[in-house]
Parts: sequence; structure tokens; C-alpha cells
Amino acid sequence: MPEKKLSMRSLVSFDMKKANDVLQKTENREQILNGSLISTILMLAIPVMANSFLQTMYNLTDTYWLGKLGTEELAAINLVTPVQNMVINFGSGITVAGSVLISQYVGAKQDEDARSMANHIFVCAMSFAVFCAAGCAIATPAIVKWLGATGETFLYGKVYLQLVILDMPFLYMINMYAAINQAQGDTLRPMLMNVFGITLNMVLDPLFMVAFRWGVAGAALATVTAKAVPATVAFILLHNRKRLLYLELSRLKFEKEKLKSILVVGLPSAIGGSTTQLGFLLMSKSVFKYGTQAMAAYGIGNKVNGLITLPSNGIGSAVAIIVGQNVGANQWNRARDGYLLSRRISVVFLLVGGMILSRAPVATAVVSIFSEDAAVIKMAADFLSIMAFWCFANGVYNSTIGLFQGSGHTAVNMAVDIARLWVFRFATLYVCEEFLHMGVRSIWYSVVVSNGIAAVVLYLVYRTGYWKHSISKE
Repeated sequence: MPEKKLSMRSLVSFDMKKANDVLQKTENREQILNGSLISTILMLAIPVMANSFLQTMYNLTDTYWLGKLGTEELAAINLVTPVQNMVINFGSGITVAGSVLISQYVGAKQDEDARSMANHIFVCAMSFAVFCAAGCAIATPAIVKWLGATGETFLYGKVYLQLVILDMPFLYMINMYAAINQAQGDTLRPMLMNVFGITLNMVLDPLFMVAFRWGVAGAALATVTAKAVPATVAFILLHNRKRLLYLELSRLKFEKEKLKSILVVGLPSAIGGSTTQLGFLLMSKSVFKYGTQAMAAYGIGNKVNGLITLPSNGIGSAVAIIVGQNVGANQWNRARDGYLLSRRISVVFLLVGGMILSRAPVATAVVSIFSEDAAVIKMAADFLSIMAFWCFANGVYNSTIGLFQGSGHTAVNMAVDIARLWVFRFATLYVCEEFLHMGVRSIWYSVVVSNGIAAVVLYLVYRTGYWKHSISKE
């Protein structure tokens, strides 16, 4: 009898925990569908902003310590990083599709379909990650040589890319954990997972790079290790049946319609993301012709700019969740109102922050953290000042990207992303170099002009009302 009582008590405790967890997800859903919009935006965006900040810190930590090693090492990593990003962004189209489709099922209160979709997405994403990591590791020497690297820059770039590309399966595991949780309105747990990872990375970077004297290889190994550990934790948590959505791969039966939905929504994101990153790769070649110092400055400016635009990225993710669930619930007006409010908040925040960071003394002080080379500091500060002044356009861009993503119109995002780089950016670069003879500043202005034009195009497409035609579940 005592054993029976203990068993019953354990069962009741288990059921209570499961009920509380499911209740939390239900409360999040009700908040997104019926609660105060400003509270909902903050609830979703703040953890995403913190999460994005921590993700950016992975790169900034490497940049800081590599800056201590030398300009050649820093330039090598900046040269090959777009290769890694190109592959990652193609596969990320799968997780983007997952977040959109899961959030629409959750909004429609079709929880079984949402759970099945999460399992479909997981298998597709992880299969792609393992395959691509192996292929890229083998092709790395040819890729780095094609980029134009020679001597020590070639050696450092090859070593870094071959090692860091191995983190893809771990990164995708973490991204899947974030997508499944964010689709339910839970942006806090993914943030805490990244807190764990970035803390580990901050410890391992100086240990591997400086104490063990592994240099560039140490930076890559620190990044891989710092993703492998939280990825293992994420895998365990994704199998927790006390959650509203969880993985149950042993019972997975592939459904043609779900795979088709993943393809329809995910493929445009995959093509857009990878094509854009290929453009960034060619941009890196354009920068590299101005020398390793220009390459180092370009990398520093881009990474610091990533910190400036974190609020708009976070708000854009919040818009995707709000729009996704409200579209699933057929609440189109609320989806639109959430987008408009988010866009206003993002633009105002970036306008004020950009004005401050665009001041030359402030920009110089910030980039000086990442390099001791006077020429690099001067160019990076110039680049950062120009980008910060115009960064308010990112507020329009990211929030509108979130609107089209949440409504399932990832093809719009794909088209604008491709045009932003391949048409607007390279056209501006050509004019500035060939006709205005602006030298390395041609790179800086091509970035801000192309971002601004893309934001205007997205806004005009929004005004047509095209986003209201939901396609993802059809």
C-alpha cells in the first residue's frame, strides 16, 4: 500500500507539472490573440532581443580576441564568415517555415497538427545540417582559394572555416528549440539557452586562443563547443512530454501535405537567405581588394551594426509570432495593428540610438575595442557612423519582414532580400566606384543605400494588402 500511495502521489505531481506547463502556453496564446498589444510586443521582443544580443556576442567575442592576435587573423575570419552564413541561412529557411506553420496551427488551436509539424521540421532541418557540414568541410580549401586569400590569410581562413562549419548540427538543434518555443509565444527559454552558450563561449575563447595558444583554431573550437553543450540540453528538453509541443520521432509519420507546406514556406526563405549570403561573399571579395585592413574594418563595422539593429530584429521576430497566431485565428485587423505598433516603436528607437552612435567620437571609441590598428579603427569608425545614421530604415525593414513571414508570404521576403543585395547594393557600389571614385567608402554607402531602398519596397508591397492572402496552410 505505501508503494501504491507513493506512485499515485508521483503521478499526480507529474500531471500537475504538465498541466501548469500547458497552462503557461495557453496563457501565452491568449495574450497574443486577445491581450494588450504593447504588452505582447514587449513580452515577445525583449527576450528575442536579448537572445539576438547573445548570438551576436558569439562573433564579437571572437572578434575581440582575434583583434589581439593580429589583423591577418581578423581579416581571414571576416573573409570566410559569409560562406558559413550562406549555408546556415539556406537551412534556416526550414526552421523559419517551422516557426510560421507551428504558430498558425497554435493560433488556430490545432495542437496535434502543431506537434506533428514540429517533428517534421526537426527531421528535415537536422538531415540538412549534417549533410552540409560534411560537404563544406571537404570543400573549404577550394572555397577559400576562390575568395582570393593567399599566404597566412588563406591558412587562417581554411583552418577556421573547416572547424567552425562543424557546429551546424548543434546550431540547428538550438534553432529548432527556439522556433518551437517562439511559435508558442515563449521567447524566454531560448534566451536562457543562449545565455548558457555565450557564457561558455566567453570562457573558452581566451582559454583556447590565448592560454592554449591555438589562435584561429581555438576561436573555432570555442564556438563549436559553446554550441554543442546547449544543443545537447535542447535535444533533451525537446523530448519533454510535459510541454504543449514536444518531439516524438518514433511515432513520426511523414505527411505529404505537411512536407509540401514546409517546402512552400521554407524554400523561399532558404533561397533568399543563401542567395543574400552569396552576395555578401562577393561583397567580401570587393572589400578584400582594398586590403586586409579594410576587410578587418568591414567586419568590425558590420558586427557592431548588428548590435545597433538588435531591437528591430527582436521586434521583427515578435511581429512574425503575433501575425502568425492571429492569422491562424483569422484576426486580420489585430495582426495589422500589431505590425503597425511594432514598426513605430522600432523606428523611433533606432532613430534615437543611431543619432548617438553616428557621432565620430562615439563610433571611434566603440570600434577601438576590437582593434589596435589605427588604420582599421579609422575606417571602421567611418563605416559605423554612416550605418548608424541611417539605421532607422531597418525598423521598417525588419518589422515588415516579420509581417510577411508571419502571414506565410516568405516569397516576398525572398524577392526583396535578393534584390537588396544583387540589384540595389551592387548597383550602388558600381556607381560609387566607377563614377564617383569614392574608394573604400563606396562599400559603406552601398550598404546603407541598398537597405533604405529595400525598406521602401517592402513598405509599398505592404500597402497593396497582399499580405492578407494567407498561403501557408493552403
